[in-house]
Amino acid sequence: MTISMKDRMLGGLWGAVVGDALGVPVEFQGREVRKNDPVADMRGYGTYDQPPGTWSDDSSLLLCTTESLIDGFDTARMGELFVRWMKDRYWTPHGVVFDIGNSTRSSIQRMMNGTAPEAAGGDSEYDNGNGSLMRILPVAIYFGRSSPSAVISSAHKASALTHRHYMAQAACAFYCIMVKALLEGANLHGAYELTAYVVQSYYDRLSFSSRQPFSHFSRLFSGNIADLPEDEIESGGYVVHTLEAGIWCLLNSSSYEEAVLKAVNLGGDTDTTATVAGGLAGVHYGYDAIPEEWLRRIARRNDIQKLFERFIDTVLPEP
Repeated sequence: MTISMKDRMLGGLWGAVVGDALGVPVEFQGREVRKNDPVADMRGYGTYDQPPGTWSDDSSLLLCTTESLIDGFDTARMGELFVRWMKDRYWTPHGVVFDIGNSTRSSIQRMMNGTAPEAAGGDSEYDNGNGSLMRILPVAIYFGRSSPSAVISSAHKASALTHRHYMAQAACAFYCIMVKALLEGANLHGAYELTAYVVQSYYDRLSFSSRQPFSHFSRLFSGNIADLPEDEIESGGYVVHTLEAGIWCLLNSSSYEEAVLKAVNLGGDTDTTATVAGGLAGVHYGYDAIPEEWLRRIARRNDIQKLFERFIDTVLPEP
């Protein structure tokens, strides 16, 4: 079955939000807990005492990013919406900001105090959480038909609003290039292998990589991440681990549903791992692969759908 570009884009965006909502109720619970009580459907309450279908800061910032791109790629506009989210609870599921990472909070506070958006993100070794990776998908879709260098450069800039260290930027770049490959219809393993080649080649040519070793990405660059056993896949908040886990879940599944549930059931930072895996799986399998019963339960579904339609109309204007 042929999947249209619009269905891939819509599938990716919704796939990320649904993955987030699946993970929210069990965030921070360990892998052994999940083995004894695996998530198989949309749950509620749990970690944050929120009703089923509630999404976290992952989706809030993804939605802010999506809205900012409707008028073009402008990190100032993106930063304004991030501030509006944290300050005024914009693009929250129920009018409450109930989950925000320390690096993201500090970076948005710096923007509120006048720091330029692309200089606001922390750039120390301790600023390598997954808070920019979780929201980068709309940037990947917006630049999906651009050159790899344009995709990578834009991923760096968007990441820098909250996470300016080279590892966080590179993780976002890797993810965006893989989204591009999947949008173009590459098969799962082909998209991953192509991404590893393109991204490694890009950094090998630049002084960007000479300042710090890229050994942290060696497992991803190997092209063999899918072959690792589950107990070697970590699912905490470190950006490289989240990227590895999301791709591992995708490559070891055969449907959208299987990929996101595998991500949630790794335990740990369940919402973000499932957001990352769900975005990739949604692009590959398309919107129709996402279970309707899950979509039906998502908070503010109609508002989100209207935003995604506006965004996609901008990216794919009618002839």
